[in-house]
Amino acid sequence: MEQTQNSDLDRLTGHLNEVQRLLSRHRLVENLVNRQEMPKHRLVENIVNKQHLGELSQLLNSLDPVDAARILEALSQEDRLVAWEQIRVDRLDGILLLLLDDVREELVNASSHQSHKVSLNVFELHEGRLRQVKVANKADLAGIRPMWVDLVAPSAEMRYWVGEFFGLDLPDPDSLTDLEASARFYVEDNGEIHLHSDFLLDADNEAQNIAVAFILHKDILFSVRKEELPVFRLQRLRARTLPGYVTEGKDVLLDLYAADAEYSADALEDVYAELENVGKRVLNPQVTDDAAAQILSEIARGEDLNGRIRRNVLDTRRALSFLMRGKSLSPRQHEEAREIVRDIESLDGHTTFLFGKINFLMDATVGFININQNKRVSKLTSISIIFMPINILAGIGGMSEFSMMTKDFNIGWPVAYGGFLIGSAIIGWGTYHVLKHFEARATRRALETKSP
Repeated sequence: MEQTQNSDLDRLTGHLNEVQRLLSRHRLVENLVNRQEMPKHRLVENIVNKQHLGELSQLLNSLDPVDAARILEALSQEDRLVAWEQIRVDRLDGILLLLLDDVREELVNASSHQSHKVSLNVFELHEGRLRQVKVANKADLAGIRPMWVDLVAPSAEMRYWVGEFFGLDLPDPDSLTDLEASARFYVEDNGEIHLHSDFLLDADNEAQNIAVAFILHKDILFSVRKEELPVFRLQRLRARTLPGYVTEGKDVLLDLYAADAEYSADALEDVYAELENVGKRVLNPQVTDDAAAQILSEIARGEDLNGRIRRNVLDTRRALSFLMRGKSLSPRQHEEAREIVRDIESLDGHTTFLFGKINFLMDATVGFININQNKRVSKLTSISIIFMPINILAGIGGMSEFSMMTKDFNIGWPVAYGGFLIGSAIIGWGTYHVLKHFEARATRRALETKSP
C-alpha cells in the first residue's frame, strides 16, 4: 500500500514538474518576444504561444481528473488560470467538482470557458417594470436585488457561483428529464418551492418539450433550462414594457405558465390550419401514392405536435394545481392561477377533436393507398385473364405434335406458326372486349341501383 502511494505521488510530482516547466517556458518566451521590436512581432508571439500551450493542453487533457485537480491546486494563481484555460470543455465539470472550494471559486469567477449557448439573465424590479442587469461573474451580483434569475444552458461553473451567492443548489438542465413524476413538484424544509415543468418549443418543423426547473427562493424566481424558449422571450418583453405587470417572483412564474398556455393555443391553431390543407388534398378523388406518402408525413407531424401540446398543458395544469394546493399564493394570484387552469381545460377539447380528425385523415389516406393498390392488382388480373387462353395455345403449339398435325396438310411450319400467332392475337383481342363488356354492364347496373 505504501509503495503504491509513493508511486502515485512520484507520478503526480512528475506531471506537476512537467506542467511547471511548460508554463515557465511559455512565460520566458512570451517575455522575450514582448521585449523585442520586430516586424512580425504578433505572428511570432502567436506561433510560440500555440506551440507551448498546445503541449500543455495535450498533457493536462491526458491526465486523470483527480491528478489534474491536484496539479491545478499546486500551481500559482497566474499559472493556474493559464492551465485551466487549456483544459477541454467536456472535462471541466468533472475536474471542477474535485477542486478545493477556494480554488473552485477562483476558477469559476475568472474562467474564460463559456459555451455559446450559455446565458444568464438577471432581472430586478425598477419603477414597476422588470429591468435586466448585466451579470458576468459573481461580483456583479453584489448590490442588486433580483426578482428573476434566468439561466439558459448554464455550465457547472455558472450554476456553482450563482447558487453559492444566493444560497441554493441549482439543478443540471441535462438531468431534468430523469426525474420521477412524483419528484417534480415539492417544497423544501426551508420553504423553497421546486417545480419541474415542460414548455413547448415548436421551431423548424420539429416540436419539442423542453424541461424547465423553477425554484422560488426568498421571493426570487430561479429558472434553469437547456434551450431558449419563445414563452420566456414573450414574458421578458411584457414585463419590461408594461408597468405593474409583475410585483414578485410568483407573478413571473404564473405569467410564464399563462404565456405557455397561449403559446400552446397558437400551436393548436397552426395544427388546425395544416390539417385543413391536408383534408382538402385527401378529398381529391385522385390521390397518387407519392401524394399519399407526403400527406401521411404531414399528418404524422400534426399528430406529434398535438400530442406534445396535450402533454404540455397537462403538465402546466399539474404545476398550477400544486401551487394552489400549497396555499403559497395570494388571493389575487390564486384567482389568476384558476383562470389559467380554465384556459388549459378549454384546450383539452380541441386536442381531443384534433386526434379524431387526425385518425380520420389517416384512415382516408391509407384507404386511397389501398384503392391504388387494388387498381394495380385488378389490371394485373385482367392481363392474366387475357393471356390465359394464349398461354394454353402456346403450350399446345410448342409441342412436337403440332408440326405432325400440320405436315399431312402440306402446310409448312412458317405458315402454321404464323397462323397460330394470328389466331392467338384474335383470341386475346376477343377476351379483352368480353371483359370490357362485362365491366360496362356491371357499371350500368350499379348506376341503376343508385338512381331512385
